[in-house]
Amino acid sequence: MDKSQFTPLQWLEHWAETTPNKVFLHQPVNRVVQTHTWAEVQDKVENIAASLHQLGFVKGDKIAILAKNCAEWLITDLAIMRAGMISVPIYPSANADTIQYVLEHSESKAVFVGKLDKWQDADVGVKGTVIRLSMGYETMPCQYDWNKLQTLAKDHAPLEKYIPELDDTISIIYTSGSTGNPKGAIISYRAFNWANQEIVNLLKMTDKDRMLSYLPLAHITERCFVEGVAYHANTTLYFTESLEFFVEDLQYAKPTAFFSVPRLWSLFQKNIIDKIGNNKLNILLSIPLVSSLIKRKIQKGLGLQHARLLASGSAPISPSILHWYNKIGLNICEAWGMTENCIYAIGCFPFEEKLIGTIGRVLPGCEVKTTAEDELLFKSGGLFDGYYKNEEATKEAFTEDGFFKTGDLAKIDPDSGAITIIGRVKDNFKTAKGKFVSPVPIEKVFAQDPHIELLCLLGSGMAAPVALVQLSEGAAALPKEQVAASLKENLLAVNNQLESHEKIGAVVVVAEPWTPENDVLTPTLKIKRHVLHKQFAERVEELKGQQVLWESELN
Repeated sequence: MDKSQFTPLQWLEHWAETTPNKVFLHQPVNRVVQTHTWAEVQDKVENIAASLHQLGFVKGDKIAILAKNCAEWLITDLAIMRAGMISVPIYPSANADTIQYVLEHSESKAVFVGKLDKWQDADVGVKGTVIRLSMGYETMPCQYDWNKLQTLAKDHAPLEKYIPELDDTISIIYTSGSTGNPKGAIISYRAFNWANQEIVNLLKMTDKDRMLSYLPLAHITERCFVEGVAYHANTTLYFTESLEFFVEDLQYAKPTAFFSVPRLWSLFQKNIIDKIGNNKLNILLSIPLVSSLIKRKIQKGLGLQHARLLASGSAPISPSILHWYNKIGLNICEAWGMTENCIYAIGCFPFEEKLIGTIGRVLPGCEVKTTAEDELLFKSGGLFDGYYKNEEATKEAFTEDGFFKTGDLAKIDPDSGAITIIGRVKDNFKTAKGKFVSPVPIEKVFAQDPHIELLCLLGSGMAAPVALVQLSEGAAALPKEQVAASLKENLLAVNNQLESHEKIGAVVVVAEPWTPENDVLTPTLKIKRHVLHKQFAERVEELKGQQVLWESELN
């Protein structure tokens, strides 16, 4: 059989037979690394799958996973497949309302519960008859613990061999809900396998590669780029014990491929500059012999000295950050993808400095085009089957010729093929002047101010657009007058490039950091513009005159 058609279960069987003693998973627990070979993983998967049947669950049932990344997450995912059931991952940072919504909407019969930062908060969301299955970490009360699930079916006949059909559903993955309740994207084995194999081919992943799994496995990026790739390529995976030990665990893993989000790349940059000093760093990098030593020292300090592949996704990253990393010898490839296309779509692979500022070119096996209104349309073998229990949204999501409507506005360069995201269909707004404003391009320019951590432009029905700004950690510690002067200078410079109806009327520095916990950010750290509009619109709708204010100064 063509291995590219293998499901994760067949890969598990293949590696357990051909490389049974290879350590597949490294999990630190209380600073001691626990390892799991392919043979051990297969054994646990068989036991847990049998236990699920012993508990009365049947093929086709939905089983949720609510946990931070860990070795047990992958073992659980494989066990759900082995039992012929469908996984429903839930973000470990999700609030109780979201947890309850996903469990109820997906009709999940049980939920595996693992590491959570605040399990007491999540506990309220797991209601009704949903059975709780512990993954072996200190967490909310559960009916069955991890060890029990290894032995529950030991006295019963083993499960019959099961190979899913490629058109069967492997998972229902709920989107992060930046515009309302999350929608459950139905992902087939066929789409999942296709995307994973394409990623392996594109990035030339092999059994010599190592990756650190720390971005939420509930998100499609980690699910395909890390978990799925590991099944196809026999890649070794490492996990981090907690945020406290993230850098230490990254240095231990020494990944050869490392994917991250803009906020972490920005934080790494800040820590390096704080430690060395920007002027000093620039001087050292300008000295040929010293430059290579400094670059190696920085890369080793991050644990990225062996990384042949670096990438950023989930949200736009400032071109200035990518240029900065390029200067220290770390080339970060920006990529674009969605839950609905199993994340394999568009990217700057391999890295090309001239593509900085774009999301790259369409990847092999994929097709893109734009509508007359600039909406990006997409087609590939990795497309989802539709939204669970939402026929109307599914029908609206596709064109008559089978292209998925991404909701992103884009420009495709006819010469280079490079694609630039210029906004979101639903983000564009009309100010009181009656003309449409596309906020994303304005935000990308304004956000290059080093004092800014996050930025959101509001304006629907307002006198003029207003930029809400969350200061970076370093800027928050600086004198207010210094920060205000820099923001004002940036505001004037940006406004000089804009049409009159687009000009920013004011900058407002917010008081409270934006987080998933206070519902301003999605679990993948995208800003919920509609939430901020609801919080701020009435207080800022009349602001104009190119002011810079702090939230405490608003009426």
